[in-house]
Parts: sequence; C-alpha cells; structure tokens
Amino acid sequence: MKILIAFAFLGVLAALATAFLFMMRGDAEGAPKTSRMMRALAFRVGISIVLFLFILASWKMGWLQPTGIPLTPAP
Repeated sequence: MKILIAFAFLGVLAALATAFLFMMRGDAEGAPKTSRMMRALAFRVGISIVLFLFILASWKMGWLQPTGIPLTPAP
C-alpha cells in the first residue's frame, strides 16, 4: 500500500518536473509550449485526485490506519 502511494507521489513530481521543462524550453516541432505544459499539469492534477480518492477509500475500508496525535485530551 505504501509503495503504491510512493509511486503515485513520484508520478506527481515527475509530471511537475516535465511541465517545468516544457515551460523553460520550447517545443522543437513548432507546437506552442503551453499545450504540452498544460497537458503535463492536467496529468499531475489527475494523479493527485486519484491518489486522494484512493487514500480516502483505503481508510474507509480499513486498509490504512491513521496514526498521529490522539484525540483524547491530556489529563
């Protein structure tokens, strides 16, 4: 489960880096650089939404257990 989330996070970072590269250098084929950049950013947003929904569904099904700050007040 953690490996799948890590790969999705790496995919988000890769799409962001790709969009940055498309923004910094133009396109050799003459197409506007914004179209490739926007496609990479849309892919990043899509991966992020799917990752969020997957984590939410995994928590609801009990595959992931939250850890962190306890909700009970300290004495």
